[in-house]
Amino acid sequence: MDILEGIYTRRSVRKYTGEPVDRPMVMEILKAGSWAPSGLNNQPWRFVVACDRGKRSELAKLTRYSRILEDAPVAIAVFLDRSAMYNETKDHQAIGACLQNMLLAAHALGLGAVWLGEILKNSTAVARLLDVPESMELMAVVAVGHPASRDQRSERRETGELLLGEF
Repeated sequence: MDILEGIYTRRSVRKYTGEPVDRPMVMEILKAGSWAPSGLNNQPWRFVVACDRGKRSELAKLTRYSRILEDAPVAIAVFLDRSAMYNETKDHQAIGACLQNMLLAAHALGLGAVWLGEILKNSTAVARLLDVPESMELMAVVAVGHPASRDQRSERRETGELLLGEF
C-alpha cells in the first residue's frame, strides 16, 4: 500500500469479526510504532498486549466504549515511560506519532484499529490491571482486529481552510 493511500483511506474501526489476529501481525504493528520519531531517539513508548478475553473484559469495564474492547481480539495499551523522558511536550508528541504508525500499520495489514483515549480517565486502574511500574503513564489503548465492515466514511476540511495565512 502506498503511504499516501494508507493515510487517506485509514479509518477508525470499532467493529470486528472476532477472528484472531496472528502474533506476527501484532508484532509488526508494535514494530511500526517503535519506528516513530522521538526526540533524542529516546523511544519513550512501552506496550502491553492483551489478547486474553478475560483481560480485555477487565479493560472494557474501565471505558464507556466497552463493546469495542470486548469485541476486538487484541488490545494494545500504549504507555509513556516517564523514566525515559527528556522533554514533556516532545515525548507526548512522539507517542502520538507512535500511535499513528500503529494505526497505519494495522490498516496496511488489512486489519482495523481504533485509538481509545477516553479510557485515560481510569489510567491508574489500567496500570494496576496490567501490572506496569509507576513510571509508566497510559497514553491510549488501541483495539485491533479484522474489520466487520469497511464502509466507514469520513470528511476533512479543505486544506486551504486550515492555513493561517498565505505562502
